[in-house]
Amino acid sequence: QVQIVESGGGSVQAGGSLRLSCLGSEYTYNRVFMAWFRQAPGKEREGVAGIITSSSTTFYADSVKGRFTVSYDKDQRTLYLQMNSLRPEDTAMYYCAADWRAGYWAKPQNYNLWGQGTQVTVSS
Repeated sequence: QVQIVESGGGSVQAGGSLRLSCLGSEYTYNRVFMAWFRQAPGKEREGVAGIITSSSTTFYADSVKGRFTVSYDKDQRTLYLQMNSLRPEDTAMYYCAADWRAGYWAKPQNYNLWGQGTQVTVSS
């Protein structure tokens, strides 16, 4: 079964850190383009960070540059998002996405495989 599953969300105070993980099944090996998105209540889903797994090229939203780091472990088939210096505005459901087609990394329509999401809550 082709699927990806997120984990690692939780509740932290502002300034804290969390690391999200996204594990892909063995059938996801060809999903070269992967990304993290987030969606807060009443807001549109937005791209947070993306990566081309074959080259480790990374992309970030301006709002998280310098605070978040995206990485991919090929052997573990796992995408990570290290989140430091968290802010209340980072509170959202975080989703992992993957696809084999190239496209603008932050456009949700460019991904055909999604995880179920993991909640991140940052309190002030």
